[in-house]
Amino acid sequence: MINFNQPHLTGKEAHYMYEAVYTCKLSGNGTFTKRCQAWFEQRYGFRKTLLTSSGTDALEMCAMLCDLKPGDEVIVPSYTFVSTALAFLREGAKVVFADSMQRNPNIDAESLEALITPRTKVIVPVHYAGIACDMDAIMAVAKKHNLLVVEDAAQAIDSYYKSPITKNQYPMPLGGIGHMAAFSFHETKNITAGGEGGLLVVNDERFVRRAEIIWEKGTNRAEFFRGEVNKYGWVDLGSSFLPSEVNAAFLWAQLENLDMIQAKRKKLWETYLKRLKPLAEKGYFTLPDIPEYATNNAHMFYLVLPSLEKRTAFIKYLKDNGVGAVFHYLSLHSSEYYKNRHDGRELPNCDRYADCLVRLPLFYDLTQEQVHTICDLIHAYYQ
Repeated sequence: MINFNQPHLTGKEAHYMYEAVYTCKLSGNGTFTKRCQAWFEQRYGFRKTLLTSSGTDALEMCAMLCDLKPGDEVIVPSYTFVSTALAFLREGAKVVFADSMQRNPNIDAESLEALITPRTKVIVPVHYAGIACDMDAIMAVAKKHNLLVVEDAAQAIDSYYKSPITKNQYPMPLGGIGHMAAFSFHETKNITAGGEGGLLVVNDERFVRRAEIIWEKGTNRAEFFRGEVNKYGWVDLGSSFLPSEVNAAFLWAQLENLDMIQAKRKKLWETYLKRLKPLAEKGYFTLPDIPEYATNNAHMFYLVLPSLEKRTAFIKYLKDNGVGAVFHYLSLHSSEYYKNRHDGRELPNCDRYADCLVRLPLFYDLTQEQVHTICDLIHAYYQ
């Protein structure tokens, strides 16, 4: 059986975790936490980064930093994981779902103006499959209406946006364009912090100090340990978002090997593209779309089939032949929890991806031979 996903181990994870254990500083914000955060800030130029226990935690911190009031509105794509919406609902906001683009599952930036009301406070673009949303258009709308932008970059590690407008400033790392961003290091992502993990990115100076306080359970404990205050106490809302030092040690082993991991994943992705392009040209399915302004971090290789029935048959065929292909999100606006809260607008592109998108296996330890086996099966299916 070729599994859909398999976390990659570089060989140094256990060594660094052992080292973390014997420092006797296990609760987080130790050597490995600081090392990982400095790595992200230096490599991508992020203003401030804080490791979190999950990508969901990072999104919840973003929502808290937005200082939302009951009834405030947040624009979120419907075709995304539940955490993107849930983080803002927990703060009492009203989620307004946006449709995806026709060409790919990212939020349709051209539809944003029609969704904005006097209560709108935040736009949350999700960089699906690590492919950039149209950030020039999104940031322009946000600036016009004085809105915050929170990038859900859960899938977008080491991916970039090439601005057609400010050409002298690109490529810009995803997560470094909006006011804040959230990354995920779940085991299904390009790199992992041992199964779960995340990162909050703060690019706007206004939110830096409060982010650290929220991260430290609502206390100014971090300032105390840096010697900036004589004592620390409860000064704001917060929670236990800080991950274990053991998770940070695991993540550090992955970060050291990120370039190698990315290079291998991209070769696998390109093999899929080359082998399956002839079938796409015959109209059996569409391939991943990468706009000119986006780079590819090889997080995912997906196909969009013509209908739910054809996708169901396709997935069954691959499973029967030992390949773990899977679909992805169900549209949140039609979910059991939210459908009675949705304003009734149809979001046809979101629903099309929910019905028709299928993901093929893609992970570091997948071999070129296995990719060719999968592609041979797909060619045989359509013959």
